[in-house]
Amino acid sequence: MRDPIHVFGGNGNPELLQEICDYLGLAPGRVEIRRFSNENLFVQIQENVRETDVFVVQPFSSPVHENIMELLIMLDALRSASASRITAVIPYYSYSRSDKKDQPRISITGRLMADLLVTAGANRVLTMNLHKHQVHGFFSVPTDHLYAAPVMLEYFRDVDRNSTVVVAPDAGHVKEASSYAERLGLPLAFVDKRRISDSHVETNAIVGDVRGKRVIVFDDEISAGTSLIATVQILQRHGVQSIRAAAVHGVLCDHAVEKIADSPIEEVVVTNTVPVPPEKRIDRIKVLSVGYLFAEAIKRIHSGESISSLFV
Repeated sequence: MRDPIHVFGGNGNPELLQEICDYLGLAPGRVEIRRFSNENLFVQIQENVRETDVFVVQPFSSPVHENIMELLIMLDALRSASASRITAVIPYYSYSRSDKKDQPRISITGRLMADLLVTAGANRVLTMNLHKHQVHGFFSVPTDHLYAAPVMLEYFRDVDRNSTVVVAPDAGHVKEASSYAERLGLPLAFVDKRRISDSHVETNAIVGDVRGKRVIVFDDEISAGTSLIATVQILQRHGVQSIRAAAVHGVLCDHAVEKIADSPIEEVVVTNTVPVPPEKRIDRIKVLSVGYLFAEAIKRIHSGESISSLFV
C-alpha cells in the first residue's frame, strides 16, 4: 500500500491550492504561518505527516522572498516531521530568468534557489514553463517540468486558420511558439528583439509574413509588460490586423496592466500559476486555470504513473 498523500500550501496562491485539492478530493493540509514582531516567520505543520507523501504548493510570486522563505521553512518542518517524500510544487519559478553568468561577479540565482530547495528538504520538484529549459538541470533531485500548452491550445482551438499567425516575441522563444503554431495549424513569425535593460527593449525586424494578419504573441511570462509592448509596436508598424497575446505566467507587475489597457492589444490570456487579483483583471485580461494539470501531475507522481503522457 502506498503512503498516504497530503497537499500543503503557503500564502503564495491559496486559490490554486484549493483547485488542486478539490480535483484530488482532499482538504488542504493544515499549517500555521505567522510573523513575529521582528518579521521572522513561524511555520508549524498541524497534521501528522509521518511516512506520508507530501506536496507543498507555493509559487515564487509577490511578495517573492517572503513566499520563498515560507516554502523553505515548510519543507524543513515537513522533513523534521518525518514525511517519507516531500515534493516542492512551484507553479512559477521566477528565478529561472537568472540562468547564466552574463556579467562579472554575479550569482546564477536560478541554481542557488534549486540548491536551497534541496537543502531545505525537497526530494522532488514540480514546476511549469521554466523561462529557459537548462534551468531544469540545476536541480539535483527528480524534477517534473509541466507545460500550460494543453490549456492554451484548448482556448485558442477555434482561431481563424486562414488569417492568423503565431508570433514569437524573440528568437529565444521560437521553439516554444513553433510548437503552438504546429499544433494549431498556423504559420509562424518571430521578432528580432534585444533586451537592453529590465525597462528597455529594442525591436529591429520581424521574420515572417504578418501584414494584414491576426497575430497571437506567445510568451512564457508577462512581467512589467515592456517586452510585450515593444513587440506590439513593431507588429503595428508591419501592418497587422489585430493582436492578441498569451503568456503562462501573468506576473503583471509595475504598470503592466495600465500598459495593456492603453495598447491596441485585444486580449491577453494568462494562467493562474501566479495569482491575479481582481484589480488586475480588466476586461482584456483572461485568466485560465492550470489547477487540473498540477493535480493530475501530483496524482501521477504519487502513483508512479507517467507525467509526459499528459502532453501527448
